[in-house]
Amino acid sequence: MIVTVTANPSIDRTVEVGALVRGGLHRATGVHVQPGGKGINVARALVCNGIKARAVVPAGGAEGEQLISLLSDYSIDVVRVSTLGPVRMNVSVIEPDATVTKLNEPGARLSDDETAALADAIINASHNASNVVLAGSLPPGVHDDFYAGLISRLADEDIPVVVDTSGPALRAALAAGPALIKPNHHELEEAVDRPLPTLGDVVEAAQHLRSLGAKAVLASLGQDGAVLVDGEGTWHAEAPVVSARSSVGAGDAMLAGFLAAGGKGHQALVSAVAWGAAAVSLPGSTMPRPDDLRPHLVEVHPRIKAGRELRGDN
Repeated sequence: MIVTVTANPSIDRTVEVGALVRGGLHRATGVHVQPGGKGINVARALVCNGIKARAVVPAGGAEGEQLISLLSDYSIDVVRVSTLGPVRMNVSVIEPDATVTKLNEPGARLSDDETAALADAIINASHNASNVVLAGSLPPGVHDDFYAGLISRLADEDIPVVVDTSGPALRAALAAGPALIKPNHHELEEAVDRPLPTLGDVVEAAQHLRSLGAKAVLASLGQDGAVLVDGEGTWHAEAPVVSARSSVGAGDAMLAGFLAAGGKGHQALVSAVAWGAAAVSLPGSTMPRPDDLRPHLVEVHPRIKAGRELRGDN
């Protein structure tokens, strides 16, 4: 059982348009409404591929009821922590070339009591878990060291903790020694406070974050695939995407694929890149199923081409 935590869940509305023009009237060519948030996406991807997942989510208001209703369409064991504030609504506008314009709400503020209840629910839900994934932004009212505190509490149970967040929450979590972090290109640049135009720069940044406490770094790089840096070595992997539709949730699918294949080593990286590439070819934040996966198309490069310039973020 893999446990995922989405401290700031959402209802994701994805609207497809022919072209986005500021100030113009647009007629949607497609609309998708799905339960959202990084941890929820990871759980959705796992259960779509026959892997048990438990999702811990704070959810309040009518939007919270809708979120739980949407989650009922999946075989996810949902642990709901009731809150006074409503679940946020996020909107993504996608153009035919897969360009995504996102409008994300901040989320409802959690009180100290609600934050404590969420932390306790996470610990209680994580007994005997194979991994715990702490994913996404923290809602207003929750301190930056929330994930770090959970890592410390879960250390007594010897459960590997994966962190997929950014900014101050990521910096605080590093000191607690997570088993894995999964930044995208932009988040990695933010973490080291400098541009990372080449693969070599990405590897150096990942090694720096390992020196700060992360045992492994899986960096998602959009069109350029992903880089894995851990105690065993460094690998770069990529896969072709024939028809890109949406990158929303692709990084979450990548993380799910990595964990589904054991959560370490270059074989898990192959699975991660296959899942991420499959997600990009699907609408909205749809998670890939077994028939969507093409691991045989993934190319793994154990020798990093340090001078290779990157084409885009994920």
